[in-house]
Amino acid sequence: MKKITLIALLFIGTAINAQEINWLSFEEAVEAQKNNPKKIIMDAYTSWCGWCKKMDKETFKNKDVINYINEHFYAVKFDAEGNDKITFKGNEFTNPNYDPNKSKGRNSSHQLSQYFSIRSFPTIVYLDEEANLISPIPGYKTPQQLELFLKAFKTDVYKTLTDKKTWETYYANFKFEFAE
Repeated sequence: MKKITLIALLFIGTAINAQEINWLSFEEAVEAQKNNPKKIIMDAYTSWCGWCKKMDKETFKNKDVINYINEHFYAVKFDAEGNDKITFKGNEFTNPNYDPNKSKGRNSSHQLSQYFSIRSFPTIVYLDEEANLISPIPGYKTPQQLELFLKAFKTDVYKTLTDKKTWETYYANFKFEFAE
């Protein structure tokens, strides 16, 4: 009996620690906005990108990042060189030059990547509550670096960050809360 209880406790502890970001497809996130408007955060990655893998392993596993994104955003994982067919704002986006034989290396860019001006990986794309582009933010981000952007976009403070000086003031006064 004690063995079963110990195994059950280990399983429950693992399940609690296995909390993850609630990733949706792009179309699911846009559809969800219709009933419950939230901004979208889209992680544009590629299969070959080392920094993308590091961000998945470290930043997107941080409990503060997980909790904040799950509460305030719809989260999308998007293979920027993938072969998914995506319908968005009345247009169909594909990857017409996709080569299935390049599954482990660089492939052609998905049309949605081009639409959102994604040019490097990883890139985090932020969309407003009506799926309009706010900004693509390229590069690997630690949990605290990501916090800076998540909170700027969630609270709409980004609308006041119109030049280098306002950004520097925002950064200097920002109170980091996410664990590193």
